[in-house]
Amino acid sequence: MVQDLSYLKESASQTAGPYVHIGLTPNFAEIKGVYPTDLGTSMVNDKTRGERITVTGRVIDGSGTPLKDALIEIWQADGQGLYNSPSETRGSADPNFTGWGRCPCDLTTGEYRFETIKPGRVPFRDGRLMAPHISFWIVARGINLGLNTRLYFGDEETANAEDPILARIEHRVRVPTLIARREGSTYHFDIHLQGEKETVFFDI
Repeated sequence: MVQDLSYLKESASQTAGPYVHIGLTPNFAEIKGVYPTDLGTSMVNDKTRGERITVTGRVIDGSGTPLKDALIEIWQADGQGLYNSPSETRGSADPNFTGWGRCPCDLTTGEYRFETIKPGRVPFRDGRLMAPHISFWIVARGINLGLNTRLYFGDEETANAEDPILARIEHRVRVPTLIARREGSTYHFDIHLQGEKETVFFDI
C-alpha cells in the first residue's frame, strides 16, 4: 500500500543568516579545529603557472551599503583555459591551481579578496571561444538562493566583444556591470544587488 505523504509540507525558504559562515568558513567564524584553514582560502602556490592577479571588491545592497556578512565562491579555468575537473577532456589542467576559491567579506569593510591567476579562454557549448572570465556565487542575508554572475576583464576588449554570453545581454548598458577594472595586477569588481548599477545575474 502506498503511503500518503500529503502531510509533509515544504520547509520555508531561509536566508543564509550567520550559519553560512559557521558551516563554510569555521575558522573565520572563530570555530577552531574543524579544518587547519578554511576550504578555498588558497587557490595558488609557488608552482602555479600563469599571470598572478588579485581580484577584490564588495557586495553592495540597494542603498549603496557594502554587505559585511556576504560570502563568495569563484570558479575559473587555469591560465591555459582548462578546468581542474574530472569532466575536463581537452587536456590536463595545472595541478598546482585549484580553480576554485571561497572568501567571506571582511566584517569591517565588506571587501572580498582572491589571489588567483588570469584564466585562459574556454569554448562555449557551440565551440566559440568565450572571453576570459571568472564565475561568482554570492550568498548573504536577504538572499534566499545564491546569486550567480561573472567577472570579465576590462583589458580584454577584443575577447569580450566576441563572447557569446555577453552578446546575449539585451540591455547593452548593463554589460559594464560584469567588467572588472584593472589597476596594476589587481582587478576591482563590485557586485551591486539592486539599484541603478545592478549587476547582471544568471539563472543557472
